[in-house]
Amino acid sequence: MDHNLKQVNRVTVQGLVLNAGLVILKLGAGITAHSGAIVADAFHSLSDISTDVALLWGTRAAAKPADDEHRYGHGKIETMLCAGIGIFLFVVAGAIFFEGALKIFHVMQGELLARPGWFACMAALISVISKEWMYRKTVRVGRETGHQALIANAWHHRSDAFSSLGVMLGIFGAIVFGERWHILDPVAAVVVSVFIVKAAFSIVGESFNELMDAALDTQQEQEILELVSSIDGASQAHKLRTRRVGQGVAIELHICVRPDLNIKEAHDIATQVEDVLKKHFGRTTFVSVHVEPLGE
Repeated sequence: MDHNLKQVNRVTVQGLVLNAGLVILKLGAGITAHSGAIVADAFHSLSDISTDVALLWGTRAAAKPADDEHRYGHGKIETMLCAGIGIFLFVVAGAIFFEGALKIFHVMQGELLARPGWFACMAALISVISKEWMYRKTVRVGRETGHQALIANAWHHRSDAFSSLGVMLGIFGAIVFGERWHILDPVAAVVVSVFIVKAAFSIVGESFNELMDAALDTQQEQEILELVSSIDGASQAHKLRTRRVGQGVAIELHICVRPDLNIKEAHDIATQVEDVLKKHFGRTTFVSVHVEPLGE
């Protein structure tokens, strides 16, 4: 197992253990402090455990080397997992929004929400702090290792922090300001759900782009052309095609060489192109170089 995968697994396991602890804490607080909001938040943390388990499996499967049936490796597994986490965030946001909107409707119809206890407020505060810390740690490892699914899972941690923040504000307002302010809990939850949707939309959009073999951005493709042009004997790089394959990159292009070169000399230039691109984008980069005679 390479160093990057070990980092990804380590931070994911830490998140899984934290989520398990928060489920127990929130359920206990919800039952003893008579808070339905914190109980619902506990089930949000329970949903996080499922994505942690999926991520542990997915990153390991995506790291498998290429084989006869999957010549470009298994990197798309991570992309699909990333999309799945984003879709799951949509579901979580929808559930939070629906529950919050329903409570607001009931309050407007004259229903009174139960007054929760301080234990529920403290449990929500612990969740906010710990999940925001877990988000920052996870997203840092995700950016360092380039694992987009880990970054997506980091946003799942932050969605839980946002959810707990809404619950905490609602519980605090209900305790301090009285019955008329019990509506703060569902109002905050509805606002939080909008932020979660925004993050989910970005995650799903990027994942779908990759699954549809979207090209690298213009700056990266320009870097490729400049790297190729720096190699002696390689000129007029064209017909460039690029796409991402999980953590890796696939690059196809044509180059022109002098027509008087023999096959070995032309091959050596193509090999230099391949080596410089792999050095820049990583050794797992897939490079295909087609050689054409210059001037034809």
